[in-house]
Amino acid sequence: MALVGDSYEYVDKRFYDLTVPTADVERLFDGCRWAEGPVWFGDGGFLVWSDIPNRRMLRWLPDGGANGTVSVFRADSNYSNGNTRDREGRLVSCEHGGRRVTRTEPDGSITVIADTYKGRKLNSPNDVVVKSDGSIWFTDPTYGIMSDYEGHKAEPEQDGCYVYRVDPKSGKIEVVADDFVKPNGLAFSPDESKLYIADSGLSHDPEGPHHIRVFSVEKGRSLKKGKVFAEVSPGVPDGMRLDVEGNVWTSARDGVHCYDTRGNLLGKIRIPEMVANLTFGGPKRNRLFITATRSLYSVFVGVSGAQVP
Repeated sequence: MALVGDSYEYVDKRFYDLTVPTADVERLFDGCRWAEGPVWFGDGGFLVWSDIPNRRMLRWLPDGGANGTVSVFRADSNYSNGNTRDREGRLVSCEHGGRRVTRTEPDGSITVIADTYKGRKLNSPNDVVVKSDGSIWFTDPTYGIMSDYEGHKAEPEQDGCYVYRVDPKSGKIEVVADDFVKPNGLAFSPDESKLYIADSGLSHDPEGPHHIRVFSVEKGRSLKKGKVFAEVSPGVPDGMRLDVEGNVWTSARDGVHCYDTRGNLLGKIRIPEMVANLTFGGPKRNRLFITATRSLYSVFVGVSGAQVP
């Protein structure tokens, strides 16, 4: 077990209650090229995440050893990035290679949820969440078609980088936000009345945005009253998750940043690599799993994650 010392930076005393100061950050695996998209399988007691450039998905199982056991979950992931599960427990993935969002059925077969909009290919779906009504919301920046490293280099066919919603009954795809530079991670508040969306445009433009915006979810299907929730620095916000108290935990260049419901920075968990994404897991959902460049990290925290299942 590799421990990371001096892991916490407390900006607000409330962050003490959200962390376990005696709990060390642990490196569970080292060997990825760009680790992303962690998703916890509570019914199986394991974590799955993407290693995008290596075109694989990995599985971490806590088998009682110091670091647990890591194995290949999917050998050819089609450059998968973000992952989540729907309310039936099925894996939903964003694939850069296929420029699509897919669902893995119980028998292992793959169902395409979305790969075009208005008859044209999507850019490269990045991150995805599933609302309690079964609707699927995902972001579609161009990262996966900008080079051959995280997908297949290609010209975009869409007029912009949008955020989409897929209707759970009809399968209709509609744009819910069209004014992002590089829409990235997204997460609902615990009551699903708000949707938080990262814009990581700074990654390829020194004048680009590096903030999280928050929207009101109207009638369960549209976004209104969008505003900047928090500016994330250093680096850009990528993946994020919320805890049961509504605090936002997001990735950044120097680790994981935690913000209260008003967008005030409470503190940081320092990670020695640039963080891409994170998720809550473990039997009590109080273990934060962090994908950061080459590695998978974890740390126990003082609050449980809000995601379901």
